[in-house]
Amino acid sequence: MNAINSISAGLFLLLISLAPQVSALASDKDQPVEIQADFAEMDDMAGTTDYIGNVIVTQGSIRMTGDKLHATFDDGHNLEVAVVDGRPAYFRQTPDGNKEDIEGQALRVEYYAKKNQLVLIKEAHLNQGERLFEGYRINYDTARSVITGRGDPLTNQGKPTDGKPKGRIKVIIPPKSKPAP
Repeated sequence: MNAINSISAGLFLLLISLAPQVSALASDKDQPVEIQADFAEMDDMAGTTDYIGNVIVTQGSIRMTGDKLHATFDDGHNLEVAVVDGRPAYFRQTPDGNKEDIEGQALRVEYYAKKNQLVLIKEAHLNQGERLFEGYRINYDTARSVITGRGDPLTNQGKPTDGKPKGRIKVIIPPKSKPAP
């Protein structure tokens, strides 16, 4: 079984390396952060804010929504980390080069602005157009265009009861469109 997992992981990495390069809008980090919610609590000394209820976060082309948000800011009031919980929480960002938006959802969305990292945890889905990644955890490096994913290690051991494989990562990479004659 370990050999099959190693082959699957190798195939996944190969497919990802062949996928088109995508990077987030370079100007997003220079835009102001706007947060809306039903309730907010800001701790200026700690540089943290908590928001509850119908949370909407925007920064440039980035948009996140969910039920709760915990955000940390540096001394210059720049966003460092945003953790959004929801049923599910959503993330969307427009990449440079007029490419399709990158969209994700999971029960938890963690965005590390300074590290250019997006982490989707539990029931995670990340797509760009027809390209799709699903699994327990998906990490997306927006600067290097590297996506890694893994299935749920707790359900990966059991046999499926509903006919669907459990605890596995799913990747769909459609064929490139052929140019019209």
